[in-house]
Amino acid sequence: MKKIDLIKNYLMLTGLLVLIIASCTKDKNGVFSGTGVPVITSVRTISKTDSTKATTITTYDTTGTASTTTNPAGVTVIKSDSTTDTGNLGNTYAILGQNLGTTTKILINGISIYFNRALNSDNAVIFTIPTNIPTTQPQANTIVLTTLHGTVTYKFTVVPPAPSITTTSDYDFTAGSTITFTGVTFLPVTSIKLKGTNDALTIVSRTDTTMTVTMPQSAVIQATLVFTYTSGSNAGATSVSTQEFVDLDNAYVIFDKNNFQNGWADNSWAHPSGVSTAASHSGTASIIASYPAGGWQIEGWDGYSASNGGLEYSPTYQYLTFWVKGGKAAHTLVLVGDKTVGGYGQVQNANAAPSQLIPVPAGVWTYYKIPLGTANNVTMLNYWATGTLAQQLGFFLQGMSGDVDETMYFDEVAFVQ
Repeated sequence: MKKIDLIKNYLMLTGLLVLIIASCTKDKNGVFSGTGVPVITSVRTISKTDSTKATTITTYDTTGTASTTTNPAGVTVIKSDSTTDTGNLGNTYAILGQNLGTTTKILINGISIYFNRALNSDNAVIFTIPTNIPTTQPQANTIVLTTLHGTVTYKFTVVPPAPSITTTSDYDFTAGSTITFTGVTFLPVTSIKLKGTNDALTIVSRTDTTMTVTMPQSAVIQATLVFTYTSGSNAGATSVSTQEFVDLDNAYVIFDKNNFQNGWADNSWAHPSGVSTAASHSGTASIIASYPAGGWQIEGWDGYSASNGGLEYSPTYQYLTFWVKGGKAAHTLVLVGDKTVGGYGQVQNANAAPSQLIPVPAGVWTYYKIPLGTANNVTMLNYWATGTLAQQLGFFLQGMSGDVDETMYFDEVAFVQ
């Protein structure tokens, strides 16, 4: 090779090296970072990790409260075929592109999020979507990434979590009754139905975390709820409640709608007893039960005037349900009946089947849905243990905490098939 050619090659390599050095700088983390405008080419889901080093990711909500997630499996590995334009709250993703090493800020739907710069490279930034990112449409549906050398915007939709109920004002309903839920993602809901039917609930009012509905007339005995909602571009997403709701219109009811039903009546030992407007769970009245201080007392009801003289056994009965409001102190009642083991009498706690023991917290309404069976065990109540026609149902209180007069209330008492 001629000497002049060697000089030309040397000058060319020197020029390329100068260009490379001029376009890259080393940041405080030791990462060579491009000085050009940032470019985002894709976002990918982080699918697995290797076991060489544990990582911890911290996110912050709008109040500045930190939430730390530790990945015990170690250093993040990005799966090459997991490109996505949507993300879920709490999940971790990687922004891929160029000139990302000096990233100073990431905004998702206008909210600034935390990211660990130690995990950055010039071609990737790792981030976790915090739970305070707004998801209800319309939204910007963007990631805005800022570096020392510019800003880039990328279309990215944060998908709302599926609608779900955390608490409910009632697990029982009748046609036209109103129930209020608390939970998440109620604003994107477009319809609610009883599962397995076309019976639609009417949405009365809602925020994203509370919802009030009117229940439909239905032939179901019990059913979960199916929410149809908009999730990103999917207007037909569905989720099913974990809570099951009982239609008292199709149950054998002892007390509901402010009065005794099906011929049942008060059969208490102390007074006041029977129907009372002093408290109610679903209407304007309930059953009041008085337990005098120092007394071993049964408060309950009978079905002597029922069409069959009581409630006849059927294997189709699955549950006994009721609400009970406690008194001044917490107590454990013993559920008794004329056909339960021990009969309608003073069955002490130590002698009761576990399914007969009913803890009642003080001063609040508590819901019970007790499975029915043919054996006395932890979960199954044998209400017809000694006969097929049951005529009495009550609750025995063995003793008093602090020896005080106690008053409790019962509502929505029913046997469910």
